Amino acid sequence: MASDPDALGSQIVVAERAIRDHGVIGADLAWFGHLQQLTYRRLAARPEWRDPVLAALPSDIRGAATANADATADLRATVVPGPNLPTTWRIVEPAPLADLSRYYREAETEFGIPWSYLAAIHLVETRMGRIRGTSVAGAQGPMQFMPATWARYGDGDINSDRDAIRAAARYLQANGAPENMAGALFRYNQSQRYVRAVTAYAEVMRADPDAYRGYYGWQVYYLTTAGDVLLPVGYGR
Repeated sequence: MASDPDALGSQIVVAERAIRDHGVIGADLAWFGHLQQLTYRRLAARPEWRDPVLAALPSDIRGAATANADATADLRATVVPGPNLPTTWRIVEPAPLADLSRYYREAETEFGIPWSYLAAIHLVETRMGRIRGTSVAGAQGPMQFMPATWARYGDGDINSDRDAIRAAARYLQANGAPENMAGALFRYNQSQRYVRAVTAYAEVMRADPDAYRGYYGWQVYYLTTAGDVLLPVGYGR
């Protein structure tokens, strides 16, 4: 990982441009998506680097990079690091990129919620379905529903990506979205940092749908008192 602001900025440029290159696919795309994630986690951990790194970026990627950096920092600020790794999680491969994209867009058609917001919630909550298990608060499934909320808004299997994405769209619609998206997101998770982060990722994808290709490659990291720990596929089995 980059050890100075200039090197980190160069890595951001490489990653952001690669995920938008349709010639980059498969394992290469996954690698660049992961690199993209690592650059923003590094930047969030070194906030004194934020301004010089972002100011030095080319204008064509500075907006997306700024949104990604600030969203990552917002989410990091909501975590209280502890010494232990989660014991109730399993990390699995996500559903195929094209399948998830179809589920988001089907839900947008049915409920009027922009697909990019559903993808952003999925990204933030479980890294697009990679995390399986019940949260400390008792939330379940790829879109993290409390059982009582699922009973009201869910239909089908709480652990199904498609069913959970539809339930999230239904819930957001019932709480004022898309007209009042910020208010609906706050009902989803009562944290203004969460609202800002989801909105940032969603608006990056709305402006440039290819950004989804990068987010799909983001892995599960767990912030501990010793630093970031990667939880790879197979963790918890």
